[in-house]
Amino acid sequence: MALNYIWSGFFLVGFLAALAQWLFLGDTEIFKRIIDGTFDSAKVGVMDIALPLAGIMTLWLGIMNIGEKAGAVGFIAKVIAPFFSRIFPGVPKDHPATGHMVMNFSANMLGLDNAATPFGLKAMESLQSINPNKDEASDAQIMFLVLQTSGLTIIPLSIMAQRAILGAKDPSDIFIPCLIATYVASLAGIIAVAVRQRINLFDKVVISWLGGMTAAIGALVWYFSEFLTRPEIELVSRVASNLILFSIIVVFIVGAMRKQVNVYEAFIEGAKGGIATSITIIPYLVGMLVAISVIRNSGVLGFIVSGVNWVLSGLGIDTSFTNALPTALMKPLSGSGSKAMMIDTMKTYGVDSFVGRLSAIFQGAADTTFYIIALYFGSVGIRKTRYAISAGLIADVAGMVAAIFVAYLFFG
Repeated sequence: MALNYIWSGFFLVGFLAALAQWLFLGDTEIFKRIIDGTFDSAKVGVMDIALPLAGIMTLWLGIMNIGEKAGAVGFIAKVIAPFFSRIFPGVPKDHPATGHMVMNFSANMLGLDNAATPFGLKAMESLQSINPNKDEASDAQIMFLVLQTSGLTIIPLSIMAQRAILGAKDPSDIFIPCLIATYVASLAGIIAVAVRQRINLFDKVVISWLGGMTAAIGALVWYFSEFLTRPEIELVSRVASNLILFSIIVVFIVGAMRKQVNVYEAFIEGAKGGIATSITIIPYLVGMLVAISVIRNSGVLGFIVSGVNWVLSGLGIDTSFTNALPTALMKPLSGSGSKAMMIDTMKTYGVDSFVGRLSAIFQGAADTTFYIIALYFGSVGIRKTRYAISAGLIADVAGMVAAIFVAYLFFG
């Protein structure tokens, strides 16, 4: 029901914003831009996302099936089970979904988007197998999805690369601010869902795991900032992430061979679902991308930024950060759209300006909530999202606020 209102609202708000620009600003091309945008978005949803995803899904679902037959996914599930049994109480102990979720989170943290999405869709499929109401998101699926929308990434390699392309003096100076902001978003997402699901966050196991992860991230930040130069950070992150990914493939294959599994047949068996999954998500993906396009091309974001500027100026609050807000506002809607906003902001105000750096931190602080909901829930046919959207947006807002604070702390 929530998606129904949000999707319809995007079109209505976009129409009213476009009408206002036509009547009061004389923008006679606004409606053409919106319609052209809907056609472009529909094409992007199929040609640039769904079809390429089919190939990636085919590959990684095949690899995942090898890992399952090798026992690697089950081993990962046992290791992480004490923590996951607390925050995912509806998932049975040692269920394959736990291993799939861990693989997905690991790939996300390393910035391996191409691998993270197939792992995530496989995890959602596993969670759907134990969902008693197939049309409605389960508690476990909501927690998983909200953790997806928080976008926890240890090293924002693509953002640093884009800053380097635009001539930043120190492309990786946003590494620590991005890490802090995205970690805050993840914690906020966990807390928001835990409150709704009455999960005990003060459980010793939960505290020890969250405390351990916080300490590990803190140690990583300290090591990178104290012992590595900026070029070394980029080199280590690029080599380590791809080495880990390739090592996973090799370990899965070796483990399967030790169990005398026919590796090739196992790959083919798992890979068969790749194209079917990609076709299933096309209607959901196109529908959401078209609605997002209407919002983007109708000028709604510009009205919001102007309104925020007006309010903050009236209150005597510094408005230096507001020129970076379009990136933050676009992020929950579209990853490519927010990236375009980030690049435009860095080109307009300077890649090393406060606004330019803040737009990069916004880009790395969270993930694309509405896109992820359409993709993941659409892949298993869930239509009733319950509070998944509101919890995901709480994580997004927390990441946005944290990004502003750390930007002032590091660059203000």
